[in-house]
This record gives sequence, C-alpha cells and structure tokens, in this order.
Amino acid sequence: MNRLYLVRHGENVANLTKEFSSRRVDYSLTEKGVLQAQQTAMALAGQDIHEIFSSPLKRARETAEIIGEHLGLPVTVVDEFREIDVGDLELRPPTAEAWAYHNEVLTGWVTGHPERRFPGGDNYCTLTARVRAGLKRITAGKDDCTLLVVGHGGIFVMTLPDLVPGVDLEWLFRTGSHNCSISQILLDGHRDGGHLQAELVEWGSCAHLSGEAARLVSGLPD
Repeated sequence: MNRLYLVRHGENVANLTKEFSSRRVDYSLTEKGVLQAQQTAMALAGQDIHEIFSSPLKRARETAEIIGEHLGLPVTVVDEFREIDVGDLELRPPTAEAWAYHNEVLTGWVTGHPERRFPGGDNYCTLTARVRAGLKRITAGKDDCTLLVVGHGGIFVMTLPDLVPGVDLEWLFRTGSHNCSISQILLDGHRDGGHLQAELVEWGSCAHLSGEAARLVSGLPD
C-alpha cells in the first residue's frame, strides 16, 4: 500500500476570471499562488516523500516545481492528471449559461448518467479511466512509498468516489478543494486483481496556509 498526498495547484488567473481551463487556456500562478505553493512545500517537509508527479498544466507544474525545489526532488509530468477536459466549452467565455451547462454535466455524472460527455472532452468514464491509468503508472512496482500528486480540484473531487468506497460526494462538494489544499489517501493495488482501491485519510486541509495565502478564492463563479 502506498500513501499519496494530493495537492491542488496554487491560485492562477483562471481562479479570478472563472475561465474554463483544461487544455487551451493555461495560466501560470499568481503571486498569491506562488506563496501558497511555498507554504505547502514547508508543510510537506519531513513527510519523507519519495517522488513528485504533476498535471502538465502550468498552474500545477509550477506548484509542483516549487515544492520539489524545497524537497530536493524532481517533478515528473503525467498527462492523465490534467483537469477535467471540458472540450469545446473551454472556447466559450465563462458566462452564467456556460457554467450552468458545465454543472449540468457534472450533476448528470453523479445522478446515473456517467456517459454524459462534454463535447470534445471527458465523460465520467473517460475521466476515471485516465486517472486510474495515471495512478497505476506512478505506483507500478512500488509498495510502502509516499508519493505526491499535484493536480486539480475537479479531478480530485469527481474521481475520489471511484477510488474510495462509500465516500460522500456531497460532503466533498461542501468542504471543497481549495488552492494548495492537501489531501491524503492510502492506495492499494494488490486486491481484486490489481483494481485500485483507496482509503481516505485527510481531505482538503488548508491549515498550513497563512496570511495572504489563506485568503482563498473559489474557482467557481459566485
């Protein structure tokens, strides 16, 4: 069994503009996002992390690199950990109508319609399949390792119920996954013919953030 720290990226411009950002829109961290990543790096020091992995998007990769520099570890980019692919929706301005459509798709996923797809992007089945593929790749041949994955709130929230039996999705939505929040899971790939299953240890902790870094801004519109 391996311990995984799941860290959401620091604040980036899309958190402020509410733009959709999964492939074409790709912003760097803001100054606050850099500060959040630095404080997260200090919080993770001493956790005996063996490897760091990151989504390819700038906000995640830059967060991972700041943490990696502090811990003395390189960062491996894993495409499977990019944010939910909203497809053609990413080309649209972040209007109330566009966000309503986005939320309708996600609601469909959790109410019995996992096949509902963002045009040109993910449905729930493709999302969970690629995240599972990424997790299998980074844990292959490893046991009792501590790994860090820097990714996105969307994939962490939406795929956790697929990995952790019985996790309450409403509770995940309610508590949220803020910028540079830290979650922990224990990931077991030895049971059921290698089918990944996880145990949730901690979800969305922001206790390590202070000052300006702790002034969290939702990536969703008000």
